[in-house]
Amino acid sequence: MKAFKFALAAGVAATVMAAVPASAQFTERNIRISNGVNEDHPNGKGVEKFRACLTDKSGGKLKVQGFWGNALGGDLQATQALRSGTQEIVVTSSSPLIGILPELGVFDLPFLFANEKEADTVLDGSFGKHIDTKLETVGLVNLAYWENGFRNLTNSRRPVEKWEDFKGLKVRVMQNNVFLDTFKNMGANAVPMAFGEVFTALETKAIDGQENPFVTIDTSKFYEVQKYLSVTRHAYTPFLVLYSKKLWDGLSKDEQAALRDCAVVARDEQRKVSRELSQASLNKIKGEGTVVNELNAQEADRMREQAKSVWEKHAATIGPETVKLMQAELEKVRQK
Repeated sequence: MKAFKFALAAGVAATVMAAVPASAQFTERNIRISNGVNEDHPNGKGVEKFRACLTDKSGGKLKVQGFWGNALGGDLQATQALRSGTQEIVVTSSSPLIGILPELGVFDLPFLFANEKEADTVLDGSFGKHIDTKLETVGLVNLAYWENGFRNLTNSRRPVEKWEDFKGLKVRVMQNNVFLDTFKNMGANAVPMAFGEVFTALETKAIDGQENPFVTIDTSKFYEVQKYLSVTRHAYTPFLVLYSKKLWDGLSKDEQAALRDCAVVARDEQRKVSRELSQASLNKIKGEGTVVNELNAQEADRMREQAKSVWEKHAATIGPETVKLMQAELEKVRQK
């Protein structure tokens, strides 16, 4: 029996080693990944796929350990740990990092992408690489763009079918200058408020509405205190899978290639799970009796046109070159 177990173990080890080219250079490493979200978020499936892929490519030498719910600190704190070389990876939304790299503010601009296909094409193409290059100058290596998703509007007063319907609505937004200006520009009364206070404020009618992705609207049960959901897709922010450049520079070429390849494999899984969950949440919200409306293409274009002044106002802070590059990339994508 012992001989059988030994032979079996040897066979498994041989199989794993066969998956790794003999010339590949991998060192035993424990890679910690910080996440602000909980493990049941689509990022959990992304990290799972990332771990399996790295195990396969490195013959088990690159080990991945996920930390959830800000266990290693908030997104900004964890990112600063990467810059100092005391932590390996953080999966973070772009918005908390604009103080480190102002160009990331481009992802906060209103009505940026019309749909997921546009977002994927721009992020995975030359514009994404432009941002990657900028990130390296501040000590961060971006391995891939995962999905945080589109934000949409709920309120208790009326469907929002054109930009004029925003007028007079008291809407909770994040404490973010671009978001505040976006809603003010549409004629809404933008109210910055901590997320934990939103449900009660909606319930007591202290505010009329809020904006978030479908999954957040669902899990926060905002449908209990909101009558209307308008699929505005007014904001899209990605997650970035960032590696410490200080630590990255100490990796072999094989290790770097494996990390990049596996982050992309994981990206595809994370996006798939995110979109499936988003659709399931939308179906649940509809099932709860919420009145849901989609914008028609003409009205979506009018909202995008109305939002141009916000783009122009914040271009200098974000970086004119980056904003122009994004505009050119979007025009190219939409002409195809």
